[in-house]
Amino acid sequence: MGKTLAEKILSRKSRSDARAGDIVVCGVDLVFVQDTTGPLTIRQYQASGFKQLANPGKTIIFFDHASPSPSGNLANDHLFLRQFAGETGAPKYDVGEGVCHQVVAESFARPGDIVVGADSHTVTAGALGAFATGMGSSDVAIAMGLGKTWFRVPESIRVVAEGQFQKCVLAKDLILHIIGLIGADGATYKSLEFCGEAVAAMPMPGRFTIANMAVEAGAKTGLFAADEVTRQYLEDEGRGGDYQPVYPDNDAVYEQNITIDVSKLEPTVSRPHAVDNTAPARELREVKIQQVVIGTCTNGRLEDLAVAAAILKGKKHHPGTRLLIVPASPRILQQAIRAGYIQTLIEAGALILPVGCGPCLGVHQGALGNGESCLSTANRNFQGRMGNPEAFVYLGSPATAAATALTGQITDPREVI
Repeated sequence: MGKTLAEKILSRKSRSDARAGDIVVCGVDLVFVQDTTGPLTIRQYQASGFKQLANPGKTIIFFDHASPSPSGNLANDHLFLRQFAGETGAPKYDVGEGVCHQVVAESFARPGDIVVGADSHTVTAGALGAFATGMGSSDVAIAMGLGKTWFRVPESIRVVAEGQFQKCVLAKDLILHIIGLIGADGATYKSLEFCGEAVAAMPMPGRFTIANMAVEAGAKTGLFAADEVTRQYLEDEGRGGDYQPVYPDNDAVYEQNITIDVSKLEPTVSRPHAVDNTAPARELREVKIQQVVIGTCTNGRLEDLAVAAAILKGKKHHPGTRLLIVPASPRILQQAIRAGYIQTLIEAGALILPVGCGPCLGVHQGALGNGESCLSTANRNFQGRMGNPEAFVYLGSPATAAATALTGQITDPREVI
């Protein structure tokens, strides 16, 4: 009997015949923390009595969630993290040096790797064929100290995406549709594994978006085969030597199979206060929006900024709607400047925020007022997510976000092209 992607990777890493439901111990290839979860993780590491990191070069500290620091208390957390990095030799990506999930994709994660992070959206690296998952601070602390961790091998749900996307329908619309279909707990501790004609043709940025949001359906990991698209991406990042093919077996057994014809999808929006509360954008055109956010770890890549710039070129955003742009890494920001996208967005009235998570988690930079509504390309919209429980967060694609910025109300981007 063949194996799913999750079973195959965990078998290799545990050197066992791992099957869904088994408990395995695996070596960890990469561990990382960020500045909101990192202090607790490191205190747990220290309290556990560890004297040195198991793999200092592959234990990374990121400053991205409260970056730059909006308060003295958070600045002190940053000092604590910098001191720990200096004492242990752990690499750090300081303020403005990139969102952890994007930098891990650009520079570290490899097909077949085990990647654990003290952040639920660690699953983003699953787009590269890595078994990547977020864990609690205690578990990550142990992985830092021992260089290994345990897993229950997850059952797998196969999502087969067939057909071709319509104009203005993006990977974000597909993953929102999937979450709306199976529910926010529809894949709890499962591996969501994506394949099919539409996936084979999907560039890496779309795959990263889908893998990033697998956890919003409760998934332990979201996995893509490491194919020719993966190889080319790694080549383009100067990491061609990190590539190895990783595929599920043809006779793998899945707990569930879901087939979606993407040619029938349309721009989709997640309504407050749950990601699975989805509806077509065209049905929400009466909803007024006071702020639009394009960026973060979910849709802050070059291709996302290109989509927004194409829709906004030569136009101005609605006077009653603020437009915030948050690139996910310095590399993306530099590429967007060279391509002219940043100039186009500034001319449309956008405010370019520092590289980082920006308004996504509500710490600073774009918190909402009472009764205000935001349409964001981020990944979560539960009550209070963006800093105010009296506000409302909608989620959509970069195309839907750009169209909404133009009209001041939720807009199907096909209506403004």
